[in-house]
Amino acid sequence: MSPFTPFLNYSYFSIRWLQCQVLPTYNHTTSQVVHQIYMEIELFHTLNRGVDKRTIFLDDQDKFRFIHDLYEFNDQDRVNTTSRFFSQMNDIASRTVGKKKRKLLVDIHCFCLMGNHYHLLLSPRVENGVSRFMKKLNMGYAKYFNQKYKRTGALFEGRYKSVPVVEESHFIHIPYYIHLNPLDFMSPEWRNRTIKNTKSTIDFLENYRWSSFLDYIGIKNFPSVTSRSFLSKFFGGPHNYKKETLEWIKGTNLDNMSDMLLE
Repeated sequence: MSPFTPFLNYSYFSIRWLQCQVLPTYNHTTSQVVHQIYMEIELFHTLNRGVDKRTIFLDDQDKFRFIHDLYEFNDQDRVNTTSRFFSQMNDIASRTVGKKKRKLLVDIHCFCLMGNHYHLLLSPRVENGVSRFMKKLNMGYAKYFNQKYKRTGALFEGRYKSVPVVEESHFIHIPYYIHLNPLDFMSPEWRNRTIKNTKSTIDFLENYRWSSFLDYIGIKNFPSVTSRSFLSKFFGGPHNYKKETLEWIKGTNLDNMSDMLLE
């Protein structure tokens, strides 16, 4: 039995998500100390958009750079990142060989890059972890972007938007919603549940590199960026997640989630 199983009754979802932590508990029947598995995990859906809705990823180098920053700035210590321009990479971590182990600010459960904005699903590892990470991420990428394109001023429309995931229905749907955002480029009607060819939509998502979807369905893309064990176990692993994504496209109504979508 998965250690998550006892906590997947949804009465817990309105408070905080429970993941793994070993805590000693006294068993009065056997007079032994039993180590039970508990952990609290807070989830936040975050988004930031370009100022005046401007495009913030102008080419693949920019997208690679932002994903590099997701990895690099997720560290409690100061990061002396570079301004190099990436043209290709297999996994972000391969470029940091020999560096000391990071002390994570957050777990990045999901991400998706769009043209003028991005989505993240985060949980803090330390106090104020989300706000600290988002500050480093936005400032670092804006510095890179402004240097590359010889511009000045704000890149993003504000600090960032964030909403805690506290309802069962939101928790179940948010990962799918984040991963399906790229369909806006191909089939914007997905938001109205009017897609006729779901196979072509999955094919499109499987060829869209700029999200964590591929890693969740078992295709190695940027595996070092995300912490996938919690959601992967909940959704039943890569094969089931892909299958459930198809079902989600066909039947989910976004009207009841408007407060969580941040758009």
